[in-house]
Order: sequence, then C-alpha cells, then structure tokens
Amino acid sequence: MISLLRTVLLATCLAAPVQAKEITVFAAASLGDALEQAAQGWEEHTGHAVTLVLAGTSTLARQIDAGAPADVFVSANVDWMDWLSTHERIDAQSRRDIASNRLVLIAHDRSAQSDTVLTEATDLTEWLGTDGRLAIALPEAVPAGVYGKAALTQLGLWDAVASRLAPTDNVRAALALVALGEAPLGIVYETDALAEKGVTVAATFPDTSHPPIRYAAAVVADSANPELAAGFLSWLVSGTGQAALAAHGFLPPKAMP
Repeated sequence: MISLLRTVLLATCLAAPVQAKEITVFAAASLGDALEQAAQGWEEHTGHAVTLVLAGTSTLARQIDAGAPADVFVSANVDWMDWLSTHERIDAQSRRDIASNRLVLIAHDRSAQSDTVLTEATDLTEWLGTDGRLAIALPEAVPAGVYGKAALTQLGLWDAVASRLAPTDNVRAALALVALGEAPLGIVYETDALAEKGVTVAATFPDTSHPPIRYAAAVVADSANPELAAGFLSWLVSGTGQAALAAHGFLPPKAMP
C-alpha cells in the first residue's frame, strides 16, 4: 500500500507542469521593438514570462541603484553599466554585449532623405532654418545624446547648435518630436529611424566621430531569478535572439580590442 502511494505521488509530481516564472528586464528605450520580439520568442521557448520596462538608460540605471526590482539590465552604452558595476548592482560575470548600432541625423521633411555623411563642412544651422531646433536625448546623461554630442564636437559642429537643442528624456522622445514636426531635425539611432515612418534619414554620422555604440546587458545583482535572467541573456546572444535584433536593424556586437 505504501509502495503504491509512493508510486502515485511520484507520477503526480512528474506529470505536474513546471511553474511559470517571470523576469523583469530594464532596457534602453531604443531596444523596445526588438526586445519585444526577442522576449516573445523566449517566452514561447521556455514557458516563462518577460516584463519589459523601457526608458532612458540613465534613468533605469539610477532606479536599479536605488533598489528597483529588476532581473536584467540592458544599457545603450557601457558607461552606465560600468557605473552600476562599480556600485556592485550587477553580476559582473554575467555581463556581455548583445548588439551595436549607428548614429544618424533624421528630418521630418521627406525630401531631405540622403545618404550624406556629416563632415566638418556641414552647416546644421542652415538645415535647421531660422528657428528650428535639434531634437536630441539629454546630451549629458542619455547614451544617444552623449554619442550625439561627442560626434558633433568631434566634427566641430557642437558650438553652432548647442543653443538650439530640444533635449528629451530618451531617444524615442527625440524621434517623436521630429516625427510630429515639432523639430525639423534630430539625432537618433539608425534603428529608431527605421521604426518610424514619420521621419527620414538626412545624414549619417561617421563611426569614427563617436565612441562605439554598444548595448551591454547583465543580470542585476539582487535578481529574484538569477538563473532565469542568465538564460534570457544567453537567448539574446543566441542565433534566434540575434535574428530578432537584426530584424529591427541592430548590428551584431562589435569585437572590442
């Protein structure tokens, strides 16, 4: 009888489905569409769930440092990831680059579409017109803005436009300003321009004009589900995860010297 009971209990345990769990991913706003697709694939593959929290990298990093309940952090540059690492808020061993990107100048006017590469001779004030402003994520804090300022400075164009900026909390907000016609020009990632039909690429920044655009990801130090979070990171760098990112215009991680 006891043997039979044990057999029944064992069979019941084996038949019971694994309880689904959920992880929370804090990620740069520019990754939104691509991560939604990647997360959906991971959910279907594992049976677990992903909640995406999208915002400016600097905002998310500060929230994690303040104890926000996140399992994974995906940053649009390495500086904020370094900052969290210094504060011991991420698992440094789990850290990896998952993608890269390009920086472009977008315009609301479709006739401005061009494959021009910005140079020192570019007159952005003329492109902006009499009172137009340049939409850009916060250039002192948000990665897209930091890259934008670095590129404009390297090209000798920063001083001419510094007083004519329309700064925003994240790169998608800068994209929206141009799409709505509130600003004639903006600086965003190439993937943002591809995702918004209301803008066109007016010019591209030389890759050498700014630090490499690297999307770094890591498991948050106090994650409630560290193994699951690590599995999600592995999924992002797998062939399936990379295909989801590539479908939205993201480039593979660049080899760093």
